[in-house]
Amino acid sequence: MAEGKTGNGAAAGAMARAVIAGERRALAQAITLIESTRIDDRGKAEKLVEALLPQSGKSIRLGISGSPGVGKSTFIEAFGLHLLNHGHKLAVLAVDPSSPLSGGSILGDKTRMEELARDERAFIRPSPSGGTLGGVARRTREAMLACEAAGFDVVIIETVGVGQSEIAVADMVDMFMLLLSPGGGDDLQGIKRGIVEIADTIVVTKRDGEFFNAASQMAADYRGALAFLRPPTEGWTVPVLTCSAAKRTGMEQIWSTVQKHHVTVETSGALARKRAAQNEAWLWSEVREGLIERFRDHADVAATLDQTEAAVKSGALAPTAAARKLLDRFAKS
Repeated sequence: MAEGKTGNGAAAGAMARAVIAGERRALAQAITLIESTRIDDRGKAEKLVEALLPQSGKSIRLGISGSPGVGKSTFIEAFGLHLLNHGHKLAVLAVDPSSPLSGGSILGDKTRMEELARDERAFIRPSPSGGTLGGVARRTREAMLACEAAGFDVVIIETVGVGQSEIAVADMVDMFMLLLSPGGGDDLQGIKRGIVEIADTIVVTKRDGEFFNAASQMAADYRGALAFLRPPTEGWTVPVLTCSAAKRTGMEQIWSTVQKHHVTVETSGALARKRAAQNEAWLWSEVREGLIERFRDHADVAATLDQTEAAVKSGALAPTAAARKLLDRFAKS
């Protein structure tokens, strides 16, 4: 057993050194290991993250969300190219929705960001969400740390945009950006208040052509509405910006806003507090996920699980009583 642990540590150490040296292939392999669901990979993955941790934490972490069709991939490509032109290295963790039937995902973001994907200063990693709440893959946090250790100073997490559960991304980034589009159902009545309340910046996209005036009006409407909401970060007034990703306009103002937000939260100490709270939330998220896995894999629970579920579905057993019985079996042994 000790030999296995030693072997895991040596292999993880070698991979970590390659990632820190900036080897793109090693970074891709590291994230593949981190995302692996194989039980025998978890020990090595944990050793790897442990080795990478001291080299992480130096990037600007940006979460980008918005309803399907808002143009997230188009925006990220235009915004990403702007960052590269200003000397930055960008990693994009694009979380794609998993099929409820096969568990697979489309993973199309890399093909939708062709120009950005071709640039060596950018790293795009599509990952299946695996059905995780909030559209964020369970191992996205660890993948983000790996990208930071590899020297990427801006990390974007693009989420699937499936509803109010998208606010889960706020638990792992420094700044949460909500994209809205005119003519796409993103009017004041169509957006859930919860997701607007946690946005650090709102960007109205598609401000060009026939939507130019509508985008400007929409931005003005949201500026008025935000006056009645408390900003998520003390000392920060949530701006509403506009852009055209197709024409690549407005990117300088958006990046300037991201930088201003980062300086504001770093100077006030809010960034350190936020990241500490996120690490605590991460801990309990792992505890919950781990407990559920152990619960399902437990022999005594597994022996009656199908029968208990069938009784609940048929109405013969109340869910509360069923849960208590299963938990009792788990706890006793």
